[in-house]
Amino acid sequence: MRIVHCRQLGPPESLVLEDVAPPELGPGQVRIGVKAAGVNYPDNLIIQGLYQMRPALPFAPGSEVAGVILEVAPGVTRLSVGDRVCAFTGYGGFAEQVCVDAARVVPIPADMPWDVAAGFTVVYATTWFALNERARLQPGETLLVLGAAGGVGLAAVQLGKAMGARVIAAAGSDHKLELTAAHGADEGINYRAHDLDSRLRAVAPHGLDVVYDPVGGDSTNVALKRMAWNGRLLVVGFASGEIPAIKANLVLLKNCQVMGVHWGVSVDRDPNGHAEAMAALFERWTQGALAPLVSEAMPLEEAPAALRALRDRRAVGKLVLTV
Repeated sequence: MRIVHCRQLGPPESLVLEDVAPPELGPGQVRIGVKAAGVNYPDNLIIQGLYQMRPALPFAPGSEVAGVILEVAPGVTRLSVGDRVCAFTGYGGFAEQVCVDAARVVPIPADMPWDVAAGFTVVYATTWFALNERARLQPGETLLVLGAAGGVGLAAVQLGKAMGARVIAAAGSDHKLELTAAHGADEGINYRAHDLDSRLRAVAPHGLDVVYDPVGGDSTNVALKRMAWNGRLLVVGFASGEIPAIKANLVLLKNCQVMGVHWGVSVDRDPNGHAEAMAALFERWTQGALAPLVSEAMPLEEAPAALRALRDRRAVGKLVLTV
């Protein structure tokens, strides 16, 4: 089978496309014939050895896939050969086959396209976990989404709006803000053209109830400064490349909470909760409340180009590799 291998830690250019034997099926696992794989920001970190999970070399990046179950280990009863599924792999997804713990695999709607399914799990499940379980976002609250035109950003705009919040989208260009508006954002801030702090004062004079932050850097403390009383800052990631030093005095003055969002670990800690969340998200997709944006589907061999686009923050929505 073909696989995009990381044989030495480094940039996307260091990845190599190889032919290898299919992986062995382990206890409690299923084998998936991959139709498409989602591309996510942590994929760039893991190939450089900068992510909290450091698999042994060689390995393939790729934390989510969609495809058809080819084989089921003894004792796995919830899934069957031939099922159309998506899976959270953590790594290894940039390949023609993957073997995944059954608890990380869920059936997808019959009419969901492969590219949509491949890019669905990480962005929507992360955002559902953040807004619904961590922040307990309420109707009428004000939600700021940083990096709002990216994969998780657009998911946060859509889910925040569906949950009844007033959504403020922050992105780096007017084109990206047009995209967030089309997906439900009530306000938009181009933080490259305008001062983020002054614009937040103008559009959210009563403060921000929830901040969804997959970006980090200077924006984090600016948003924290504009937090409402009892607000919640969701630390989702650091796409800017800079892990901010949180100003604790702002946490005190705003009586607010800073919440970590480590969704990937929650899948293994609470697999039943993950399955329930995915079922709820698929129902919203079926009803048309969620509209995933796959901006580009690229063949497996173009994985380095897809990762570069994500690393350089040129991508909007979701990038997917097709197999």
